Amino acid sequence: MGTENDLDVEGQTEPPIRGLNKSACQSNFSTPSPTLAGTSGATTDGDEEGRGSTTSTPTLLTPESAHTLTVPDVCSLLDTDPQNGIDDAEAARRLEQHGPNKVEGAKGLSLWTILLRQVSNSLTLVLVITMVLSFAIDDMIEGGVIAAVILLNIVVGFIQDYRAEQTIQALYALSAPTCKVIRSGKTDNIKAADLVPGDLVRLGVGDVVPADLRLVNSINLSTDEALLTGESLPVSKHAERVLKDRDVPLGDRTNMVYSASTVTRGRATGVVTATGMTTEVGKIAELLRQGSGPAVDPDSSFIVRAWTRVRNLMRVLLGLNGTPLQVSLSKFALLLFGLAILLAIIVFSVNKFDIDSEVLIYGICVAVAVIPESLIAVLTISTALGTRAMAKGNVVIRNLASLEAVGGVTNVCSDKTGTLTQGKMVAKRVWLADGTEVSIQNTTHPFDPTGGNVTVGGKEFTRSESKDEKVTPSLNDFLETVALCNNSTITNVDNTYTAIGEPTEIALQVFAMRFGFGKPSLTASGNNQLLAEYPFDSSCKRMTVVCTDESGGASAYTKGALEAILPLMNIPDSQKVEIVTKAEALASEGLRVLCIAKKAVNPKDFAASDAEKITPASTDALPPRPTVESNLVFLGLAGLYDPPRLESAAAVAKCQTAGITVHMLTGDHVATATAIAYEIGILKGDKNAPSAKNNSQIMLASAFDALSEAEIDALPALPLVLARCSPTTKVRMVEAMHRRKAFCVMTGDGVNDSPALKISDVGIAMGLNGSDVAKEAADMVLTDDNFASIVTAVQEGRRLFDNIQKFLLHLLISNIAQVILLLIGLSFKDEFGVSVFPLSPLEILWANLVTSSFLALGLGLEEAQPDVMQRPPHSLATGIFTKELIIDKFVYGTAMGALCLASFSSVAYSGLSGSDGLGYKCNEDYSDVCGTAFKARATTFATLTFLLLVTAWEAKHFTRSLFNMHPEKYTGFTSVFKTIWSNTFLWWAVSAGFIICFPVIYLPTVNRVVFKHEAITWEWGIVAACVVVYICIVEAWKAGKRKRGMGSGVIVGVKEGEA
Repeated sequence: MGTENDLDVEGQTEPPIRGLNKSACQSNFSTPSPTLAGTSGATTDGDEEGRGSTTSTPTLLTPESAHTLTVPDVCSLLDTDPQNGIDDAEAARRLEQHGPNKVEGAKGLSLWTILLRQVSNSLTLVLVITMVLSFAIDDMIEGGVIAAVILLNIVVGFIQDYRAEQTIQALYALSAPTCKVIRSGKTDNIKAADLVPGDLVRLGVGDVVPADLRLVNSINLSTDEALLTGESLPVSKHAERVLKDRDVPLGDRTNMVYSASTVTRGRATGVVTATGMTTEVGKIAELLRQGSGPAVDPDSSFIVRAWTRVRNLMRVLLGLNGTPLQVSLSKFALLLFGLAILLAIIVFSVNKFDIDSEVLIYGICVAVAVIPESLIAVLTISTALGTRAMAKGNVVIRNLASLEAVGGVTNVCSDKTGTLTQGKMVAKRVWLADGTEVSIQNTTHPFDPTGGNVTVGGKEFTRSESKDEKVTPSLNDFLETVALCNNSTITNVDNTYTAIGEPTEIALQVFAMRFGFGKPSLTASGNNQLLAEYPFDSSCKRMTVVCTDESGGASAYTKGALEAILPLMNIPDSQKVEIVTKAEALASEGLRVLCIAKKAVNPKDFAASDAEKITPASTDALPPRPTVESNLVFLGLAGLYDPPRLESAAAVAKCQTAGITVHMLTGDHVATATAIAYEIGILKGDKNAPSAKNNSQIMLASAFDALSEAEIDALPALPLVLARCSPTTKVRMVEAMHRRKAFCVMTGDGVNDSPALKISDVGIAMGLNGSDVAKEAADMVLTDDNFASIVTAVQEGRRLFDNIQKFLLHLLISNIAQVILLLIGLSFKDEFGVSVFPLSPLEILWANLVTSSFLALGLGLEEAQPDVMQRPPHSLATGIFTKELIIDKFVYGTAMGALCLASFSSVAYSGLSGSDGLGYKCNEDYSDVCGTAFKARATTFATLTFLLLVTAWEAKHFTRSLFNMHPEKYTGFTSVFKTIWSNTFLWWAVSAGFIICFPVIYLPTVNRVVFKHEAITWEWGIVAACVVVYICIVEAWKAGKRKRGMGSGVIVGVKEGEA
């Protein structure tokens, strides 16, 4: 049974009614082909829609110019016979010359690459250096602990990234495995990899095009090029056409078919013009194989080339390539490393560079104290846990760092078809001959005839109403026609609707079923039996079926493009003008318009038909098509479109509230894209207003590509809607955003989206309908192809960014306190003038790696703030280290360090701990003269531990008091307990840190031999006093910030006084 091509049917009712701009886009990829060398400047005298003769015949051919030449010229230049092809010997020679027809995979992430990613940051390298120094001075415990931290980070990150790679898999070759080729006049099945330029290939329905072909002949051919061009519907192809412009976009080259596209209808023969990496798919795959970083100029000197390679390698190893957070933390680690060296030099200088083993150990301890050893592990684990949460939100994270990065996005560039929309056609508006309008709204599923709201003539229609009473004669005829002149099938299994057929036919069949006029119900009683079918043909752009009716007669039912049916109707010119005007109005809304008509015929004229579709062999036995399709009666117009997902409008609004600009970059027509953009809120205002006609926020890709970079940068704002996009257009859009210092997310599903996905800050591919090339280039993959899932990812990214600031604050407070304590602690001398450690090396590591790590991890699991999607994106220039965080860490760190000094001094010089003074050689082992030093050290350790525990709860919010942190949730005196219990992991981390402090201090051998401290008694009073004073300092500082309006963290809708 014949099927119609919806793109052809609606071809002249989409924007072409108002004039479709077919000016050329910039050539997407115009690198010379190694397969077919040379250039062509051929043009044609013929029309774009017809066949023309070339004004000059080139001597060489490139794949980029094949669509501008006639078939004889192409075959002549390729030295092939358009009927018989080339012979096997010539094919073998060309295969040896040009290589196999394979698309080489992109540089996928190997195990070594994934492993390198885990260690390619400055913080890890600093930890490695610290570990080496620890082992060098025979401090095996400290070196072993740091080694364990490094190993934990590598293992967790490696497992997460490896699992993501297994989920996404690698780039597959997109070529068809086998194909039908004509060689020496004989048709044979060969491997697609063995195709060569000049081969003749035969195509049929369902075939995957194995290479780029110039069509030699075609019959009713359509191909699905969505993965390559972004066009949402099949494209009709015509071998006889010769295009004038070499730079016509791929989607408009109707005499070419491209590798990896699929034949949806008809059959054809084509000559191979490009194979392997010279095909359009291959050129895109080649972009993905290119490495990151500045390219090495092959014409530069050896020294310049070597320096460029070394610089690129060092940037990778130091983590200076990546997301803003990765770069910030890597630079911060380098700063800390420099500071650690400076502090060690200070320690050595105080000792007049008389460096013995104790001075060396003390210097290393001070250096270690400034480095947050657990930061990289906590960051990795927190992000890995975030990926688990995102998996539940239908987002697969391929790169851990991208989860945090997406939280800082300022612009989202999204595809339309299947992401913002449902990716299926739906009948939205119908205009009947009697002027009645039928509309469908709120469609939940495009195949479900029971979903959505149906309005007929302004009144709501329900399926429970009798169709005989509620369906007017004009609507009855319209429904019968769209149901019978239709080859699609809708099935319902367990309330799940599925469909088979062309998108437009499915949409019309579902529309008829809404009123109980589905094709099965119309033919069930034996009526409306098919007598003949005149299938859709691209030359006439219409389809007609002849069926019996209940009265014993028969009718011809026709649907097709308006310009194809309008001349066949026997109606006055005034009515034709009215019909055209209405069609233009529907097309201006982005709808694809079909014209529906019928006429009564004599069933006896079709008695010879065996219910078969009309073929050239059977036309003599039946009335000719022009006779059957003459004097038609107009029934109405049907407006179809791909409806937005129900959640798209809310998701777009949420992005805009969060200060994120949403752009639509689509391969679809401008009217369709504009209508959807208005419907989901990307564009604001009245789309019918005069100002909307010349809206600068809407632009054709051809116009955008024609602008220079300077002209694009001079635009007040980048367009919100770009229609008829090519891969180059999307890449230029991303580059323009980067020049404006924007941080952008790019979504895509097709091969054509891959270059833009790769260069965007965060690339997001579609998991259901996306190509493997797109998934390979992306940082994230949406398993449900839903734009709303992007918003979920942004929200999770912002939550993670906030939490990173919280645990970063906590870790740095600890480091600053320890540096202050250890530097000033140089003044604590024993009887021989040797500095006594206020904290032993293992106490420092214990505080940094055991106590702080779990507290920081708990802060990383904090819930999102209520206003996380109600505030603008964080500043990319400032990054993670905001002014508030820097000031807070020094205020709290100084307070903590001072209190630790106070606790050590109170015990060491109070005379209440037994022996006077700090003894001697108390940094190495315990002796009777070391009691005071060991008790002072234990008191300082307990003070530092308890202050870190309190800081974990205070860091939950930078501005609000711990005792009134969530006034929108909890009130009263008990609110503090509800606040600290709201994060159960942090609660247990604090509890464990509190409990484990006592065995560390009191267990024999563990305290004296391992930690170099002694059990304490009355000293706990000093610890308690320090904790109270610290809480007062923190709360006073927060109160001052609230009073002066300093810092962030004020929840939208909550008054300052309440915070």
